[in-house]
Amino acid sequence: MLGPVILAASRSDRLRRVVSAAPVTKPVVNRFIPGETVDQIVPIIVDATSRGLELTMDVVGEDITTPEQAAAARDAYLELIEHLKVLDLGTRAEMSVKLSMFGQSLPAPAATPGGGGSAPAFRSGHELALANVRPVVEAAAAIGTTVTLDAEDHTTLDSMFAIHEELRKDFPQTGCVIQAYLFRTEDDARRLAAAGSRVRLVKGAYKEPASVAYQEKAEIDKAYIRVLRVLMEGDGYPMVGSHDPRIVEIAQELARRAGRKPGGFEFQMLYGIRSEEHVRLAREGHRMRVYTAYGTDWYGYFMRRLAEKPANLLFFLRSVLTKN
Repeated sequence: MLGPVILAASRSDRLRRVVSAAPVTKPVVNRFIPGETVDQIVPIIVDATSRGLELTMDVVGEDITTPEQAAAARDAYLELIEHLKVLDLGTRAEMSVKLSMFGQSLPAPAATPGGGGSAPAFRSGHELALANVRPVVEAAAAIGTTVTLDAEDHTTLDSMFAIHEELRKDFPQTGCVIQAYLFRTEDDARRLAAAGSRVRLVKGAYKEPASVAYQEKAEIDKAYIRVLRVLMEGDGYPMVGSHDPRIVEIAQELARRAGRKPGGFEFQMLYGIRSEEHVRLAREGHRMRVYTAYGTDWYGYFMRRLAEKPANLLFFLRSVLTKN
């Protein structure tokens, strides 16, 4: 299977340099990431909302190695929120954040030799991520929108869920993401499917070992439907993250059986994939939210999009062979 190979490549600095330098890369990347700056992304937001769509905005970048980089990621989201405020689009666009960008994986500061000096500003990456994401959640709430915490690899999830629980004490609309391919996810879904919760269900796009995750597509699809049923039958607000036409149909049927009207759940799909389907679902009265990423550190995000769907990889390779 090519997917795991591509996911491994997403962590390779050497391949990052090769792919980034290829002349054809930028036009292909633009299919999934329509801008690098907030000024470039504003017209995309305006156009999408004018067509009845909603958005969740992701400032791409995960390889944070210093607290200063984590603070810069926080500030990039605050800048985006300020633009949404000026555009009066706060109710049409939410934020998606990866806590790794906010310093979640950074080690605790080294102790000061001799024990002198002031106490460190944070004791762990977990605490730093919570401190950085809280002002983003506060600013989002102030303009009438919210934040969803993206799921990353399985080793980060306990921290993510703990931060999610802490944020919901003051901002109960804060959402989170669960991944169908992980064995733990059905239990997580039952815990999260409570009144007031917002949960996005995706299949999963990280390379995970067989000890924690299903490896075959058929098993992942079955798990997705099982978890989706739990969410639809619960008291929370499900967000169906899938481009699969069969899952879109099943989601509508599960919602109908659970007595949910179109406004009682939503579909989410990636920018650049099945764009006509985005509009079709919105015209049918469904809430349709487009996951829209932007920023300069696009490599990891781009490689996962290639890994998720063979057609995306073939599209890229064909462009390289014919133009590079």
